[in-house]
Amino acid sequence: MAHDHGTHTSFRELPMARSMCWHCQSEVTGEYKCGQCVKVQPLSKDLDYFTCMRLPRLLNIQPEKLQSTFYELSRTFHPDFYSNKDDQEQIISLGNSALLNTAYRTLKDPVQRAEYLIRLEAGAVKQIRSNPPADLFDEILELQEDLDEYRSLSQEKNIERIEELRKKLNVSREALEQRQVQMELSLTSKFDEWDTIQIASPESDDARGKKDAVLKEMQEILSDKTYVRNIVNDLIETAD
Repeated sequence: MAHDHGTHTSFRELPMARSMCWHCQSEVTGEYKCGQCVKVQPLSKDLDYFTCMRLPRLLNIQPEKLQSTFYELSRTFHPDFYSNKDDQEQIISLGNSALLNTAYRTLKDPVQRAEYLIRLEAGAVKQIRSNPPADLFDEILELQEDLDEYRSLSQEKNIERIEELRKKLNVSREALEQRQVQMELSLTSKFDEWDTIQIASPESDDARGKKDAVLKEMQEILSDKTYVRNIVNDLIETAD
């Protein structure tokens, strides 16, 4: 489900890197071009991606709206439009375009969008843990043993055992792929929880506690998801 809540930021009101035009020193109050010399102005490097794309800080977004905003803003700063400008304007257009491209790629992907929101709201994302999810610990340990054995066996001398292990590993892979689907559903449910809190009362103390809890739960799901994805990829590479 996608929402369209919150006050949209006009692009001409987006934070600029400087309060004065880099060229003529006139005051700049959010316009992407100086009102006096009409030189393009650099966007602030601290501009968050949601604001950049005129979106409220929600996790369910409208892909079509994101894409149309990206295309609109890209036309404003695309380097092709500044090929005949001076060097400084070309540099600024490249920098602004790079920021827009990164914002678009990040928000377009649900997992990257969630990770970025966690960084915004809770600081740096914790390191992805290197141990299996708690409820899969024993299963993953056995799977790793099977993988190690499979890799060590000679194709010529252990055909039957290799085939037995291959079938077992493929069954494990299918189970983990189903687990990935369940994780996606769990993550989606957290998106809905976050958006509900954010829309209702984003600034209250009570909401802050609830949001922190959802952020932590999302981080756990993302960590589990990354670990399981790596195991599945390993299985595909080794025993497919």
